[in-house]
Amino acid sequence: MIEAINLKSGMIFKKDDKLIRVLETNHHKPGKGNTVMQMKLNDVRSGSIVQTTMRPTEKVELAVVDKKKAQYLYRQDDIVFFMDLETYDQYELAAAAITEESKYLLPNMDVQLNFCDNELIGVDLPTTVDLKVAETEPNIKGATAANGGKPATMETGLVVTVPDFIEKGEVLTINTANGAYKQRAN
Repeated sequence: MIEAINLKSGMIFKKDDKLIRVLETNHHKPGKGNTVMQMKLNDVRSGSIVQTTMRPTEKVELAVVDKKKAQYLYRQDDIVFFMDLETYDQYELAAAAITEESKYLLPNMDVQLNFCDNELIGVDLPTTVDLKVAETEPNIKGATAANGGKPATMETGLVVTVPDFIEKGEVLTINTANGAYKQRAN
């Protein structure tokens, strides 16, 4: 059991037979009244997202999450397929369960699968991925990195703000935590 005040983004806990992932937490002290934890939570199985408040001393049961190294294979309709790198077992996951993560997935990419009670509940991505620019505005002569930037659509459909000198076809390193451009890939 863990108190709500100690919950951090990414943690998963059990409540009413549901697996809940913490997306955001905010410790809020109003002028009058008791301190509360404002939270943005995601139901792992249904995909629904809710904003709620909890008392800081309210206890929840942390879920035990097992991790396995795997490789992303492909997406077919609304199902995403992964392969365990040790046993070569294949796992299926509803694409709706990983809508944000799927913007970074390329075939044969190594990821970590998250299991709770032998149920596949999610995917952890590497901290950065290299993606190719599929579409962006033309290069602006004399542009520097100090300018505001321009939108670029990556090969997976992810839209990233990049410096003005980036051109279509370049491979860029993108941070998976916030979707930000980091640098040109080597």
